[in-house]
Amino acid sequence: MRHHALRLFRRGPSAELRLLVLAALCLGLLVADSQLRMLEPVRQMVSIGLYPFQRAVLFPRDAVRQVNDWFNAAALVRTENESLQRQRIELAQVATHAAQLAAENAQLRRLLGVADTAAQKAVVVEVLYEPPSAFNRRLVFNKGSSSGLAPGMPVIDEGGVVGQIVRVTPMTAEAAMLTDEQVSIPVQLLRNGLRLIAFGGHVQGKVEVRYLTADADVREGDTLVTSGVGGLFPAGLPVARIETVERDTASGFARALAEPLAHPERYRHFLVLQTDEQNVVQAPEPAGDQPVQPPLQPRETFHAAGTTQAD
Repeated sequence: MRHHALRLFRRGPSAELRLLVLAALCLGLLVADSQLRMLEPVRQMVSIGLYPFQRAVLFPRDAVRQVNDWFNAAALVRTENESLQRQRIELAQVATHAAQLAAENAQLRRLLGVADTAAQKAVVVEVLYEPPSAFNRRLVFNKGSSSGLAPGMPVIDEGGVVGQIVRVTPMTAEAAMLTDEQVSIPVQLLRNGLRLIAFGGHVQGKVEVRYLTADADVREGDTLVTSGVGGLFPAGLPVARIETVERDTASGFARALAEPLAHPERYRHFLVLQTDEQNVVQAPEPAGDQPVQPPLQPRETFHAAGTTQAD
């Protein structure tokens, strides 16, 4: 039995022969596949059969890559959106700034046109700030005595008289506006030449004409211009337009309220007319409740109530 079992395991070709045959078969298949492409269908079938397994193995990698791409795309879109919003805001600011510069340029051109018609030299000033006060209307400018400004000099814009310089420092100047209670200006009616005095009214934003007789020739809609009396304000500058005339026949006097023609709240740049040094020295700086009145020429008269009053 033992002898027969040993013979059973020795049947067939030897291992060396089998290795040799397999090596020759492999070489033959390699030569045939390289020359005749005989194994191409087999290779394709094997590739088709392995493809699902390849996709299953590569699915985690592809999933992670897609998630990363999505986050990167979202971050890129968010960054571009923020950049576009920033550019939109910057463009809006540039457009607003350009519009503001255009408006200021137009105003300065109009101011220069006003300066050409005035006999005095003019200094262009810019508003630094407006002091908060419930009783006085003031503006502080960015130029002062070093630029030739002095108390008493008139401030104008393209609409007309804005106010009068009341206090200066080397680098700044403070102006009382036309509606300030401490300011008074010699004016006259453009329609008939009647000379009056315009005061800062007790009514907010209005100019008041006082000391009128009840029969004074003053009408609603009349335009007040500077009369040139005193030498500080050149004659013919628009001041205000009469809105209402209150006549009291019992007392024999009348009062008129006027709307200023200048609009200082709309602009930042104004003109300060440089008057003669003699007139400037005579222009008083306000103290307490004392009104600012430009100096009058000697023996000058005002027809304020239909009659002549001597100074």
